[in-house]
Amino acid sequence: MDCRERLLELRKSTGMNRKEFTEYFGIPYRTMQDWELGNRQMPEYLLRLMAYKVGIERMTKECELQKGEK
Repeated sequence: MDCRERLLELRKSTGMNRKEFTEYFGIPYRTMQDWELGNRQMPEYLLRLMAYKVGIERMTKECELQKGEK
């Protein structure tokens, strides 16, 4: 799986559309579009950082939900 496919998978896993995703990360819409269409190569380190941020925020939300249930 290349960076383009992994980026699409990450964005879809968040439930965000492209516009929401770019605003969330502060990335220009056109840049994201070029990455997803394969017109430009996304730096792999950036994909790892984005996946890390999404993962951390999911864990944080889960912890908050668990605290609320107690």
